[in-house]
Amino acid sequence: MKKYISAFLCMLCCNYVAAQTYTLEQILDSARQNNIAIRNAQLDIEASHQQRKEVFTKYFPSISASGLWFRANKYMAETKIDPSENMSPELGAALAQALPAEALAALANPISVTMMKKGALASIVATQPVFAGGQIINGNKLARLGEEVSTLQLQLSENEVQRTAEEYFWQLISLQEKMKTVDAASALLADIAKDVNVALQAGVALRNDLLQVQLRQNDIDSQKLRLQNGLSLVRMLLAQYCGLRDTTFSLQATIDESTPLPLHQDHQQALLTTTEYQLLGKQVEAARLQKKMELGKNLPSVAVGAGYTYHNLLEEDQTFGMVFATINIPITDWWGGSHAIKRRKLQQQKAEQELADHAELLEIKMQKAWNDVQEASQQLIIAQRGIEQAEENLRLNRNCYQAGTIRMSDLLEAQLLYQQACDKKTDAFAAYQNKSLEYRLATNSK
Repeated sequence: MKKYISAFLCMLCCNYVAAQTYTLEQILDSARQNNIAIRNAQLDIEASHQQRKEVFTKYFPSISASGLWFRANKYMAETKIDPSENMSPELGAALAQALPAEALAALANPISVTMMKKGALASIVATQPVFAGGQIINGNKLARLGEEVSTLQLQLSENEVQRTAEEYFWQLISLQEKMKTVDAASALLADIAKDVNVALQAGVALRNDLLQVQLRQNDIDSQKLRLQNGLSLVRMLLAQYCGLRDTTFSLQATIDESTPLPLHQDHQQALLTTTEYQLLGKQVEAARLQKKMELGKNLPSVAVGAGYTYHNLLEEDQTFGMVFATINIPITDWWGGSHAIKRRKLQQQKAEQELADHAELLEIKMQKAWNDVQEASQQLIIAQRGIEQAEENLRLNRNCYQAGTIRMSDLLEAQLLYQQACDKKTDAFAAYQNKSLEYRLATNSK
C-alpha cells in the first residue's frame, strides 16, 4: 500500500513539460511592459506633460502678425472742398491782387478729393500680460497637478494589472496542480484495477468491483478533459493580458502552506501613502485652484505691448511703431461671476468631504483585507491537515479492502476524498496568495 501512496505523491510533485515555463515575476514583468492599460496610462502622463509645457507659455508675450490687401470698385473716401467758403474778405482781396484771374477763378470752384481705392496694411504686435487675476499662475499649478494625477493614475493601473495578472497566474497554477492530481489519481486507479483483475482471476474478487473502478476511471477522464479546456482558456487570457506570443507555456510556483503572513501595517500611517488617498488629496487641491481661477476671471487684467505697422492707404508707404497698455475691468460679469465663485466653493467642500469619507472607507478596506488574509491562512492550514487525514484514510481503506473487510465503493470513496483534499489545498493556496496581494496593494506595502 505504501508504494501506491508514494507513487501518488510523487506524481503530484511532477512538473508539466511545456514549451516555455514562466515564474510569477516574469509574468508580472511582461504584464507591466505589454498591458494596454499601462501603455495608455503612460501616454496620459506624456499628454499631461505636454499640457504643462503648453500652459507655461502663457508667462511669455503673445506675438501676432496680420496683413491686409484690398482693391475696391470705387474710392472708399470721396469729398469736395470749396475754398471760397472758408476764405475771409481780407484774404480774398489779398489773393486778388497777388494771383492772376485764371487762378482766382479756379479757387472759386469746388475741389474733389478721393482716397483708398486700393492698398495694403500689415502689422505685428507683441502683448505681455502683467496681471491676469492669478489665472496664469494658478493655471500652471493646475497643469502640474494634472501631471501628478496622471502619475498616480499610472500607479493605479499598475496595481490593477498586477492584481489581474496574479489572479490569472494562480488560477492557472491551480488548474495545473489539479491536472497533476487527476493524473496521479488515474495512475492509482490503474494500479487498483490491475490488483482487482488479479484478484478476479484468482476468484477472490467480484466483477462488480472492476466495473466500479472502470466507472471511476471514466469520471477521471471526464475531469481531465474539463481541466484541459480550462487550462487552454486561462493560458489564452493570460497571454493576451501580458502580451505573450504563444499559449503553450506553463507556470512555475511552489505550493507551500508554510508561507508567512504579510507584515501587518499601521493602517492610519499606511493610508497616507496609498495611491487612492493621494488622488483624493489632489482632487481637493484641484478644487481650490479652480476656485482661485474663477475668482481671477472677475479681477482686472493688465497688459502692455508694442507694435509696428506698415500701410499705403494714402498712396504712399507709411510705417510707424507704438507702445501701449491695456486694462480690462469686468463690471457686469461680477453678477454671474459671484455665483460661479460660490459654486466652486461648494465643489471644494464636496471634495474635502469625499476625502474624509473615502479615508474611512480605505481604512475599513485595509482591515477587511487583513481579516481575509488571516482567514485564508487558516483555511490553508486546515486544507493541509485534510490531506494528511485523507492520505491515512486512503491507506487504511486500501489495507481493509485487501483484507476483504470493506467494499470497493468504500475504497473508491477514500480515493475521491483524497483527491478532493488535494484540490482543496490547491484552491486554498491560490486564495491565500490573492488575499495577500490584496492586503499589500490596499496598504501600499510590497
